[in-house]
Amino acid sequence: MKKAFVLVVLFIFPLVAYLFFASGINNFGRLPILTENIPNVSELDNGVNLDDKITILGFLGSDIEQKKGNAFNLNQKIYKRFSEFNDFQIVMIVPEGTEDKVKSLKDELGALSDVDKWNFAYGSEAEIKTFFQGLKTGLYLDENLGTSYVFIIDKDRNLRGRNDDEDEGVKYGFSTTSVAELNNKMEDDVKIILAEYRLALKKNNANRSK
Repeated sequence: MKKAFVLVVLFIFPLVAYLFFASGINNFGRLPILTENIPNVSELDNGVNLDDKITILGFLGSDIEQKKGNAFNLNQKIYKRFSEFNDFQIVMIVPEGTEDKVKSLKDELGALSDVDKWNFAYGSEAEIKTFFQGLKTGLYLDENLGTSYVFIIDKDRNLRGRNDDEDEGVKYGFSTTSVAELNNKMEDDVKIILAEYRLALKKNNANRSK
């Protein structure tokens, strides 16, 4: 009996646990779509594109120095964790005329990590406001056209988030002022969407090989 129990613990239980969690990923591992088909950043700046990318989208505003700490939090807690994925990028929308401030920020971020997947799109005040309204989040830009919130955008330009968040109910964005929120919520949600695409890719490859 003792040997049988040991065999169950060592071999059967891990298998059951694996099947349980694998089933959970398949059935519950999709991040809800909160806003479909948001505008493409290329409408503001044709050098940046959201299509076919998993994008962390943000709005730094004109006072980039004030938002520098937010950018560093995002870089350390999210970007460095996921920048190895080919389809991952960060896009920050900033007002025209902030090019020098953006260069200074990228230089400082570059001292900590590779910043090849940090992209900046420039627009006028009217363009940025219109674009932000297209996210349909109920949030607002500050007087400098910035916000501390960043948003997860999938490859089809859908805004992903939470519809059952324990604190906010519907959660459209993640505050870059809160390291805890980036660690405990945003990191998990980025993992989910990456796993979702990896699973879809495996299924497509399996179907092609049949």
